[in-house]
Amino acid sequence: MLKENSRPVRKVFTTKAGGVSRGPYASFNLAEHVGDEQQCVQDNRKRLQRILGVQHLQWMEQIHSNTVQEVKAVTEEPIAACDSIVTTLRGVALGVLVADCVPVLLSDHEAGVIAAVHAGRLGARNGIVQRSVEAMRDLGAVPERIHALLGPAASGRNYEVPEAMAADVEARLPGSRVLTDKGTPGLDIRRGLLVQLRGLGVHAIHADPRCTIEDEQFFSYRREGVTGRFAGVTWLPDV
Repeated sequence: MLKENSRPVRKVFTTKAGGVSRGPYASFNLAEHVGDEQQCVQDNRKRLQRILGVQHLQWMEQIHSNTVQEVKAVTEEPIAACDSIVTTLRGVALGVLVADCVPVLLSDHEAGVIAAVHAGRLGARNGIVQRSVEAMRDLGAVPERIHALLGPAASGRNYEVPEAMAADVEARLPGSRVLTDKGTPGLDIRRGLLVQLRGLGVHAIHADPRCTIEDEQFFSYRREGVTGRFAGVTWLPDV
């Protein structure tokens, strides 16, 4: 039996608070590509590792693709040109950076497989989550055993888009098209992903309902323009 404090997989989301960045990146920005001082970002990342108690934290070069890469060894550099990383390595935390896109953390603890997924509009539309589940399955995971945690993201009530865009995403990710609080066409990517995951056989799903556009605990590109990124992180603790 597992001890109460010995969970087989860890999943966390950060907020804006607790770091050293200044200005529009205040204060716990974890992204290097948004214009923040690099030393501040590095200090924030080291602080995150210290708080989580992980020695290795693997990031990726997110490009709004549907490309999944397996992490087979620890590297100091981001995994190039992908929007999902999967691993069976223990003690290696996988990180995804967001500021309105959906951070998706997946795990099958029996198979010892985890994934961190950046599901923005384009990536979600083009199947990044489905491809992540398929990559996990190739490593021994079983969809019916996978647990999915969807983090804070832009909600449908605030994510206004042109009608053609809403229709396009709905055609590829059914369940995504909604009406905003203004009565205009909108997208709820989390909602579409819930439908997709269930269709893939993943039923253990939890979704954080908070909207990054309206909740100022989180960075939001749509609300702020120039801003930082918060993170979703998952890892298999060392046995």
